[in-house]
Amino acid sequence: MYSSIVVGTDGSETAQRAVEEATTLARRLGGELHIVSAYEPLRGARIAGAPEGAAKVWAVAPDAKVQAVIEEAVAGARVHGVEAKSHTLTGDPADALLEVAGRQNADLIVVGNHGMHGVKRVLGSVPNKVSHHARCSVLIACTEDARRGADERSAAESSDPAMT
Repeated sequence: MYSSIVVGTDGSETAQRAVEEATTLARRLGGELHIVSAYEPLRGARIAGAPEGAAKVWAVAPDAKVQAVIEEAVAGARVHGVEAKSHTLTGDPADALLEVAGRQNADLIVVGNHGMHGVKRVLGSVPNKVSHHARCSVLIACTEDARRGADERSAAESSDPAMT
C-alpha cells in the first residue's frame, strides 16, 4: 500500500510525534521511511586560513544540530525495525518534503498538524502547503498531546454543574 513514506523533522516535540506516526506506518506496512530535515545554510561562514581552492572542498557542512536531529530520528526508526534514510536540504521545509517525495516516488507524506490553526494557517504552514501541492497521499497526524485534551475535557466537565 505505502512502500515509500516521507516525513519531516526539525527536532521539535510535534515533529517527533509525526516521525513516530510515520515509523509505525512504515513498520506495519513494510515500507521504507525517508526522514527529511530542512535548514537555512550558514551565510558568510568562511574557513580561516583555507587556500582558495580548498575552501570549496572544505565548505561548511549542514548545521551540526540538523545532522544530530536527523540522525536521531533515523536511529529511532531503525530501532523499530524500519529501513530509514535521511535527507537534509536547504530552504523551506514544505518544499523539501515535496522534493524528496518526488525524487523517491513516495506514496505518502506524513506531516504534523502544527500550524493548522490560528495565524500560521492564514500565513501558510508546512501541512497546508504540503497538502495543497503533494502528488501523493498526505497524512496530517494529530501531534497535540492527547492527554492534555482529555485533562481539559475532564476539568471542564467537573466544573460544569450540568455535568454533575
